[in-house]
Amino acid sequence: MEPALAQRIRERAYEIWNATGREDGRADEHWLSAERELLVSARRQPIAAKLPTPRKSSRPTSLR
Repeated sequence: MEPALAQRIRERAYEIWNATGREDGRADEHWLSAERELLVSARRQPIAAKLPTPRKSSRPTSLR
């Protein structure tokens, strides 16, 4: 797992832990909830947003 993704999951799991009353013994549940949220939101991003911007060709599009 990428370090940046793991850090984002860790931060979101901490937020969930705080929001649910800081109850001990549920770290795995919070981690999995955070991981699920982040992965689902990443999949919902439009594919075009993930692709590099195409470069314009210097060639003419037709030979007339």
